[in-house]
Amino acid sequence: MTERSGDTTRRALLAAVAGGAAAGGFLGPVRGYLSAFAPLSGGVWDAADDDPPLRIASDHGDATLRYDDEAVPRIGGDDETAIYFAAGYAHGADRLFQMDLQRRQMRGRLSAVVGEATVDSDRFHVRMDFGTAADATWDLVRDTEAGPLVEAYCDGVNRARADLPTPVEFELLDYEPGPWTPADVMLAEKQIAWTLTGSFRTLRKETLRAELGADAAEELMPNRLDHDAAILDRSGATDDWEVPDGDAIRGGVSDPDDASSRASTATGPDLGGWLTGMEPPAWAGSNSWAVGAEHTESGDPIMANDPHLSLMAPPVWYEQVLRHDDYQVRGVTFPGVPFVIIGENDRGAWGFTNAGCDVIDFYEYETRADGAEYRHGDAWRSFETERRTIEVAGAPDRDVTVKKSVHGAVLSAGAGGDEFRDELGVAWTGLSATNATNGILGINRSRDAEDVDEALREFDEPTQCFVYTGRDGSVRYRVTGRVPVRRTDGEMVPGTRVFDGSARAGEWAGYTPYGESSWEGFIPFEEMPHDDDPDYVGTANQRIVDDADYPYYLAEDYSEPFRGIRLWNRLDGIVDRGDVTPTDLRDLQRDVHDGRLEHYLPVLEDARSGLSDDARDDLDTVLDWDGEAERNARAPLLFVHFLDAYEGRFVADALGGLDGRRDASAYAPNQWVLATLGDEWFEPDRASAAADAFETARDRIESEGWETYGDYNRTAIDHPFDQSFLNYSRYPTDGSAATLFNFRVEAGAGSSWRQICPQDGTTSRCILPGGNDGNVYSDDYDNQLRRWANGEYKPMDRSMRGDPAVRFVGGDDE
Repeated sequence: MTERSGDTTRRALLAAVAGGAAAGGFLGPVRGYLSAFAPLSGGVWDAADDDPPLRIASDHGDATLRYDDEAVPRIGGDDETAIYFAAGYAHGADRLFQMDLQRRQMRGRLSAVVGEATVDSDRFHVRMDFGTAADATWDLVRDTEAGPLVEAYCDGVNRARADLPTPVEFELLDYEPGPWTPADVMLAEKQIAWTLTGSFRTLRKETLRAELGADAAEELMPNRLDHDAAILDRSGATDDWEVPDGDAIRGGVSDPDDASSRASTATGPDLGGWLTGMEPPAWAGSNSWAVGAEHTESGDPIMANDPHLSLMAPPVWYEQVLRHDDYQVRGVTFPGVPFVIIGENDRGAWGFTNAGCDVIDFYEYETRADGAEYRHGDAWRSFETERRTIEVAGAPDRDVTVKKSVHGAVLSAGAGGDEFRDELGVAWTGLSATNATNGILGINRSRDAEDVDEALREFDEPTQCFVYTGRDGSVRYRVTGRVPVRRTDGEMVPGTRVFDGSARAGEWAGYTPYGESSWEGFIPFEEMPHDDDPDYVGTANQRIVDDADYPYYLAEDYSEPFRGIRLWNRLDGIVDRGDVTPTDLRDLQRDVHDGRLEHYLPVLEDARSGLSDDARDDLDTVLDWDGEAERNARAPLLFVHFLDAYEGRFVADALGGLDGRRDASAYAPNQWVLATLGDEWFEPDRASAAADAFETARDRIESEGWETYGDYNRTAIDHPFDQSFLNYSRYPTDGSAATLFNFRVEAGAGSSWRQICPQDGTTSRCILPGGNDGNVYSDDYDNQLRRWANGEYKPMDRSMRGDPAVRFVGGDDE
C-alpha cells in the first residue's frame, strides 16, 4: 500500500488509534486520519472475504462451529480442547486486529509500528512491565486445568491467522500480526484488571493536601459520600464479621493525618500529568441485580447485568455459545480470552460490576548511591534495573530503564524540584501471578452455587461485585478478588496515603510482584463482603458496606451514588409489589431517571438572579423537568451541558492556580461533591458561577443547532480509524452518565452488554451495542446497534444452530 508523505502516514494513523487506546483503557475512537490515505488497494478488498474453509484439520479433536443470524459462533464438541480450539479460530477470524492492538499497547510496542507519537504510552507500559506479570501468570496457569484449554485456544487463533485473509485494518496499516500466545491471553486479563482497578486517585488527593491543605483535600475528595444506598446494608446481609487479631480498622475510614505516611508532598507536574494520561477511565462501572424466588411470578430467581465500558466498533465484548456434554454456556468474553466472562450456563447465570476496591499503593524511598539503592527497613537494597529498547518506527529508538523495588514497579517522569515527589514505587495486585483464568473456567463449568463459590476462590483479579442466580433457586452476592491488608509496625492501616517505603509502611504480606504470591496478608475469602441467598440485591458501583464494624479497609473511593440510589428506590418498589417478572427487570434496566437533577436543584436556583429573561425561561424548563433523560426532550439537553460548564467554571476558579498543572481538571471533585461546594470555591460566588455556566450551556447548544436531547445524545460509536464506511451509524438514544440505562456520549462509554436471565427455563435476553462480527463488510458488523439504542433485546438461547458449519476434524487430513 502506498504511503503519503508528511504526517498523514500509516504511522500517524496508528498513533491516533493508540492515543485513544492509552487514554481510554480499551481501544478508543480517533478522528479524521484515514481519508488522507490512497484509495483502497486490491489487497484490502481481498481482506473483505473472510469466509473460512468448511473443514479444518485440528490436533485437538472434533468440533463444529456454526454462526447464527446474529454472527454469534455456536461451538459444540465432545472434548473441551476441541471446543476452545474452535473458539480461538472464531476470535482470530472476527477480532484479530482488536486483539493485536490491545497486546501492543500493554507490552509497550505501539511505537514500533506507529512512531514517536506513542513513546510516552510505551514508556509507561514497559516500566510497569505488564508483560512480565503476564508471563508469571502463565507460569502459574500452565499446569492447571485451564492451561491446555488456553493453549488450544491460541492454536485456534493462529490457525485462523494462517488460513484467512489478513483483516482490513492490517492491510490499511501494512503490517502483519505475530502469533497469539498463552501469555497474550494472560495479558488481556491484565488489561481488563488495570482498566477496572488502576487508579492514581491517591496521588491526586495527596497533591491537593500539599497545595490546598488537608481540609480542602478532604472536602473535594472525601473518602465517604453521604448517602444510604450501600449494597449490603440494603440487601439485608448479616454484619457478624470476625475481627482479625483485635486490630481491625473500624469502618475503613482513613485518618487524614495517618502517621504511616510521610508528610504530604505533591506529585510533580511532569509525573502527575504523565500518569493521568495513562490512567484508566473513572467511568468504568456497571449495574447488576437479582431477585430471589419467593418474590418472582415464576417462583424462580431472575438476574440482570449491564457492564459500562468503552463503546467501540467492533464492541469491547465478543459473544459466543460453547456446548460440551457437561455444560452449555453463552455470554460474552473479551477478544483474546477464551472463556465466557459474563453470561449463563444450563444451571445458572452471573454478572460482574466493578467493586472499586483499593488494590494499588504507592511508596517513596530514601535513596543513596545516586539513586541506585534504597533503604528498606534496616537494610539497603539495590533497585532491580534493566535497560530495554522501545523500537520507534521512523525515528531513533528509545532506551528505557525498567526499575523495580520489593513493592513492584518504580515510575518516574522528567526532573522536578525538591518540593515534588518525582519517583514512586507502585504495588498493584495484577503485577503478581494471578489465577482468574481458572476462576472463570470454574464458573463456566459450575452446576450450582457451591461450585460457583469454589470457583470464586481462584478469582483473584480484578475485584468485582459478583451476582449469581441458579436453577436451584440460589442467589449469591460476593466481592471477588484479592484485597491487601496494609500494615505499618504490625498495625492495620488504610491505603489512602503515599507510604514511606523505607520505613516499610503499608506493606502487603504474601505479595510477590512479577512472581507467585501466597496472598497470606490479604482479606480472607470468607471475610470478603458477601450475602448468600438474599431476598434481592442490587449493585451500581456504590459503596459496598456502611457497617462501621466491618474490620477491613476496602476502598477510598466509590462511584457517585446516583445510579445506586435510583436502583434501590426502583428495586424496593418492584419487590414490595411482588410477582416480579423479567419484564420488570428489563424496564429497570431501561430506566432513564437522572438523579443529578434533585441534587443540583439548589445550584440551579442560585443561577436565576444572574440570568437573562430568555435564559430564565430555559431554567424553568429544567426546574419543571421530571428528570427523565429522554431523547425527545429539551430539558436534559440543557441540564447535561450546564453540568459540564459548571465543572469547567469550578476548575477555572478553584484549581486554575494548582501549580500551573495542565491536567488541573483531573483534580476536580465528582458531581455528587461538586453540587455541595459553597461560595468560597467560586469567583465571586456560587450563584454567579452557576449563572455563567447556564449561559455557557445555552450558547453551546445554540451554536451546535441542537433542539432536543437526542440531537446531541447519539451513538457516536466509531472504529479507531473513524472513516464513514468503518464507523457505526448514529442513532439518537436516551440515558446519561447517571442513569441506569447508561450512555455517556462525551466519553464514548455506556452499557456495553445487557442481559436479563430468568431461571425458570424461559429464554434469557441480551443485546450488544453494535455487532459481533468485526469485519466491516459483514451485514452483522453493526446489526444490533439500533435495537441497543432503543432498549430492545434479542433471544439468548444456547441451541446449536446456524450455517454454514465449519467442522474441525481431529487428525492430519482435511
